[in-house]
Amino acid sequence: MSKKNKAKEVEIQNQHNDYTSPDRYKILKKKTIKELIAPAGIDSSNIDHLEIISNVTRYARSFFVSSLPRMCTFPELFRDMYLFGDINTSIYINPIQESRSQNELNRVINELETERIVAADRGNINRESTLGQKRAEAEQLRDEIAAGFNKLYEASIVATLFAYSLEDLDKYTKLLATEMSKSLVNIKSAWAMQEDAFKSNLPLMDDKIKKIHTFDRRSMGTVFPFTTSEVGHPTGIPLGINKQTGVPILFDNFHNSLTNYNMVIFAKSGAGKSVTMKTLISRSAVLMGIQSLALDAEGEYSIVAESLGGINVVLSPTSKTVINIFDIETEIVKDEITGRDRLVLNVENKVEDVTQALLTMARGSTRSQEVNELTKQIIAESVSEEYAAHGITSDPNSLYESTESGLTNMLGKEKKQMPTIGSWYKRMQAKASANTNPDYNFHYSYLLKVMKQYIREYDGQMAYFDGQSTFDLLDGTLFINLDISQLEERFARPLAQQILLAWIWEKYVKKNSEDRSKAAKKRVLVDEAWMLLPYPEAVDFLNTMARRARKRNVSLAIISQRFQDFYEKPEAQAVLTSSDTKLFLAQDKSEIQYLKEVFKLSEGESNFLVTCFKGEGLLKVGADGAIIQIQPTAKEFEFVETNLNKLMNKNKSRKSISY
Repeated sequence: MSKKNKAKEVEIQNQHNDYTSPDRYKILKKKTIKELIAPAGIDSSNIDHLEIISNVTRYARSFFVSSLPRMCTFPELFRDMYLFGDINTSIYINPIQESRSQNELNRVINELETERIVAADRGNINRESTLGQKRAEAEQLRDEIAAGFNKLYEASIVATLFAYSLEDLDKYTKLLATEMSKSLVNIKSAWAMQEDAFKSNLPLMDDKIKKIHTFDRRSMGTVFPFTTSEVGHPTGIPLGINKQTGVPILFDNFHNSLTNYNMVIFAKSGAGKSVTMKTLISRSAVLMGIQSLALDAEGEYSIVAESLGGINVVLSPTSKTVINIFDIETEIVKDEITGRDRLVLNVENKVEDVTQALLTMARGSTRSQEVNELTKQIIAESVSEEYAAHGITSDPNSLYESTESGLTNMLGKEKKQMPTIGSWYKRMQAKASANTNPDYNFHYSYLLKVMKQYIREYDGQMAYFDGQSTFDLLDGTLFINLDISQLEERFARPLAQQILLAWIWEKYVKKNSEDRSKAAKKRVLVDEAWMLLPYPEAVDFLNTMARRARKRNVSLAIISQRFQDFYEKPEAQAVLTSSDTKLFLAQDKSEIQYLKEVFKLSEGESNFLVTCFKGEGLLKVGADGAIIQIQPTAKEFEFVETNLNKLMNKNKSRKSISY
């Protein structure tokens, strides 16, 4: 090819690719709208549905409203056609001129009167009465229009339902028809008119099927979707923005309208779980004085504790921090007869809590099947004997040292030293030596071997639970963070979660009065709660805490990225049913089906959760729900940001500025 011809070919190709040239613009103008915006292809060969061929084939079926109830109710008339799920609904409204409406109403009145006379001649009293009533209504409507108080409209209602399989499309079709029939609205598939009905439902203002119904002004008003998904409370903190309405969502975790104060947050990694929780904690602390305690599995909340002037406690194999699982506190209960608060020391419940924790320790990371009811009985007896040996009974005064006169006084007296795992282990050794029951030999031997790793005297690698507690939880602190991120993830961290939950219950929750008018508002946050699920005793305590928290004016907040683990463990689902507030941020495709089944999410809600951006999600408070966008302020981002790369960039910029 000559250079001249080659240059000519390049020039022609450039002109072809130049969309700004007049010739190319003419080519675009010749294309139809369908050619410009349509997917790769739409198969309209079927008479009752369409196949939209793209990267993933979708199925669509269009409907029209065939009949309406005699009386229209707002906002129930077409609610399900707006909110059913993956559905689009279009309504074409055309006003009818007064002259035409008067003529048509006069014609209808004459026809009704004729039919009424025929029914009267035949002695059909019921039909005569019905036709007489209809005629009176038509006359009233005609007179209202003549006086300018009313008006007639023609309306055509078309809807298109989408699904990813033909089976689902058929199932949703039946369900939609059933739901619509509850409000006496009948829908029909646009049989043999699917392509025209689909086009009618596009934003092109072209009604091709014209299945028309007549409305007056009042009934026409019931058609408009003025109802929106609103959620929130009159008081509370600004949690985010309702993306459907643009209205700020105020959220009060302790509002009287809630059946309980618990909440769950589920999202995939990087969707904004921690940022959301930090924002909630910081705003509720500053604006409402709510005290929060975080069981921090990933080490993300220490900066929040610093920012709020709180306490940050790190539990690790090298730290000097000790948590004593035997710690027991008095609790304030409301007397059923007098209605007054009184102090109670519930040793029996504490023995059960310690026993459950020691059982989890004994099972270990392998969750040994050697531990059974006999093992539990041996542990429980020894725990009960430990409290008895220290003189701790159901009397609240028994927690304190006696005076010289033998009397006990809580005021100005120090608490007794509590039993420890080390003292319990020595008791087990003594009981094993004195044991004469051969059935117990194996269990004593097993416990003495596996529990040695928790004993400080033997330099156990997990001895941070052996000894007197090295700190206390102070009332009135806005934020307390218990950081367990430095513990081994497979077993030590879930074990610490369980033990700390029981310890938090004693030291933090039980201090609140059962009289909520006197109790402080407190929140306990369990991050990465899925770690607890493999351990039955831990799940049991989590369920118990979820049920009992409201009585103490405490909110239990569960955060997890693996909802499937909750779904596959029925005993863990009690936590979900005990939580009135649920927040779902962006979900992984492998998880969405489980969420959809458990929480009855619509197809549209499910699709949104798979495709939404970071910080966006679905908030459900009781029966209400809304699409929410959570956006911390620039100042808040200084301590809620969890992206390591962004944090490193911030630190670099700070250093460069100071330099």
